[in-house]
Amino acid sequence: MTLDLRLLAERMGSRPYQFYPIIPSTMDVARDWLREGAPHGALVLADEQTAGRGRLNRQWQTPPDSALAMSVILRVAPATLPQVTMLGALAVAEALDKLGVQEVGIKWPNDVLIAGRKVCGILVEVDWDGIALRGVIMGLGINIALDFTGTELEGQATSIQTALGRPVDRMDVLTEIVYGIDTRWALLGSSTLLKAWKSRLVTLGRRVTVHAPYSFTGIAEDVDDDGALWVRDEEGFRRRVLAGDVRVRDAKSD
Repeated sequence: MTLDLRLLAERMGSRPYQFYPIIPSTMDVARDWLREGAPHGALVLADEQTAGRGRLNRQWQTPPDSALAMSVILRVAPATLPQVTMLGALAVAEALDKLGVQEVGIKWPNDVLIAGRKVCGILVEVDWDGIALRGVIMGLGINIALDFTGTELEGQATSIQTALGRPVDRMDVLTEIVYGIDTRWALLGSSTLLKAWKSRLVTLGRRVTVHAPYSFTGIAEDVDDDGALWVRDEEGFRRRVLAGDVRVRDAKSD
């Protein structure tokens, strides 16, 4: 369903935003806008994204009328940086709750899942001016109507429409996510936000393989205040994982 630009303007209200029918990457436009002085909460949105990116330099393409590709400019204190990804994941998860989606969870550190399959990825890029933090760009790619049936991603990815079994208005999804970011914003840097994010993690208690940059397998036991994952490897040592690819191997550990 094509976005109604009049309705978009109405829903955004006084929030500065830029909308593009087609664009290589919302992150690149948002970075330029940030450096030009864009205010906190400014939004870049595209109907079609041809050269989007995710974590670990993965590509993320957004076909027209099928997903949400958006980047939000945030002005944050340096001490709160570890929680920015948590903020985005929670906003998406809670938006899905409100839309009636079941079995919503978060895979450490940044993927939102429906019944174990990825529906949203989040990428956070920090922009510095020397030693001063200029701001943060939080990119979100949400599958709205993509159908992965019969593809190699069928068991790994899904969409909101597939989960609900009915058409979904992208404007409703966008509105709920932006509302969630705004309402959770006051909690950034707090233990309350950390606990809410942790309570939705489907990774804890699971056997995982970590690639960061060395590979090992173990049980994901906990996360700390910075959002780092603690994994007990097969030799019994606890390892702290700050970044990398973590893949769940099996059901929850006994």
